[in-house]
Amino acid sequence: MRNPDKSGMSMENIKLRFLGEAYVYVDIAVGNQRRTCESEEEYFDNTFSVIAMDLGDRDEYILKPGLHTFHFSFVLPLEIPSSFEGEHGHVRYIAKGTIDRSWSFNDHTKRAFTVIGLLDLNKLPLADREAENSVETNVCCLCCKSGPIEATLRLNRIGYVPGESVFFDAYIVNKSSRVCGVRARLYMVSTFMAGDLVDKTYNILNTLPYRDVPPGEDDVWTGDRFIIPPVPPSFLPCCSNIKVEYYIVLMISPSGPSLPIGVKVDIIIGTIPLQSAVQRYQQMLSAIPSAPSKVATLEPSYSEYIKGSTNIRTGEDGRNTQGQLDFTPSYTYYNWSQPSTQSQE
Repeated sequence: MRNPDKSGMSMENIKLRFLGEAYVYVDIAVGNQRRTCESEEEYFDNTFSVIAMDLGDRDEYILKPGLHTFHFSFVLPLEIPSSFEGEHGHVRYIAKGTIDRSWSFNDHTKRAFTVIGLLDLNKLPLADREAENSVETNVCCLCCKSGPIEATLRLNRIGYVPGESVFFDAYIVNKSSRVCGVRARLYMVSTFMAGDLVDKTYNILNTLPYRDVPPGEDDVWTGDRFIIPPVPPSFLPCCSNIKVEYYIVLMISPSGPSLPIGVKVDIIIGTIPLQSAVQRYQQMLSAIPSAPSKVATLEPSYSEYIKGSTNIRTGEDGRNTQGQLDFTPSYTYYNWSQPSTQSQE
């Protein structure tokens, strides 16, 4: 901290508070009424002094002008969820410094920090399995049937990490009399729970368009991919009132008055990649003549949340609260196009 007061700053103490909590606020319509409910979950709340003060007979301590550095440490509990900022709630970790002053308002500085809970895909039996889903439906217009549309979405596996590519195959059989527009989307679904109330938000993380499929024809869509952006891990383990899930959906939109057809496949986003995927990646690199003659390794970096920042000021923060009050959590991200290398010794 820096004290610009040339005469020194009088105080009783300098304290540091670490707070980790989940908070959910649900406001939904039930019939012709609205119901609201809050839910909180505390992971830790610790406050301690960062300087040892020997006041003796004095009531205050005088901090001399200039820059002062105070060293401290705080060990986080092991079983806590990843940071998360959503529309109806959050998992948030805060460090807040306070200067206790006798004859004036206390000074506060506050900032949030990111916690990333581990989700090792190698410990999830389903993560390396293929996934497929199919839908067949008849398109109707008033009393007339236009004919069936069949659609299939297939993934070579379920588990991925941020930065990894999700390749998919889509099969469309259009036996209707309509032109069918085709696209694929990557969704994040956040579930917020408070008491007996549940609310969900659906966020589109990416959309891939495809060409139209004419009436009476079929098509195969291959070669496209989604790259998983920096997002929190699936499920949000260790948090009981917020759940995060991801899926890819193949959307078929027939022309004319009709509802779109969706073919959904769930995926899991972790923080530690599948070893089988890493090995296939290393084998692919070793087969490229121009690749470096070293063992490629995937080291995680950390990238800011794709959805941007959140203001973390709360009702207990007065005018004397300063600091970095706009917070963007960062998540594990693997750059599969630029691996680090290790010597083969």
